[in-house]
Amino acid sequence: MTIRVVVADDQELVRSGFAMILDAQEDIEVVAEAGDGAAAVAAVRSLAPDVALLDVRMPVLDGIEACREIAGTSSCRTVMLTTFDSDEYVYEALHAGASGFLLKDVRRDDLVHAVRVVAAGESLLAPSVARRLIAEYTAATARPAAGDAAARALSAQRLEVLTARERETLLHLGRGLSNAELALELTVSGHTVKSHVGNVLSKLGLRDRIQAVICAYETGLIAAGAGVPGSGVSPSGE
Repeated sequence: MTIRVVVADDQELVRSGFAMILDAQEDIEVVAEAGDGAAAVAAVRSLAPDVALLDVRMPVLDGIEACREIAGTSSCRTVMLTTFDSDEYVYEALHAGASGFLLKDVRRDDLVHAVRVVAAGESLLAPSVARRLIAEYTAATARPAAGDAAARALSAQRLEVLTARERETLLHLGRGLSNAELALELTVSGHTVKSHVGNVLSKLGLRDRIQAVICAYETGLIAAGAGVPGSGVSPSGE
């Protein structure tokens, strides 16, 4: 099956370079290139690709808003592209529905791998981006505003649909463990881990492992400032 991709970046050389690398793969077809977020959204709506690569900072409509529209109106999965691993806007894209993040200096093989991974339904973070994203989130939640405790308690009620083992699985997902690490931690097989992860995502209405990380913090399952992973979310979840 061919993976259909839209590449959106306002820098023509970057955009065409990524498109050329991806189009050279037998199982990937770049169906459109876009120079701004609005054009990317239009391309997704008309061509129904599997994956959209979106630069975080683009004219007309930035990558985050484009991601939000794409995630809310289609089954296309998005990978955000950013120049710096400290990009202050990348965290916002988590809530917009992004399935992955890559630095623009990504290696050719890692770019191709990322598209395949996200198209297969997994999530992906460059390790340096993952560390910063989760660290920034926990730093922010460590300073609660008035009413946040009540909101956190209400949010935590979402977890009542999970079994004890599924809550434990979510806890470890929030810490950034891969499936292989989860299997060791829970003393179960890889197949059982995939089943637990799938149940957690399904019951909580989460798109992928990235949203599971956020959910673990937002519900208070992981305390702010604790459990920040050192290697980020595994590219394949394996």
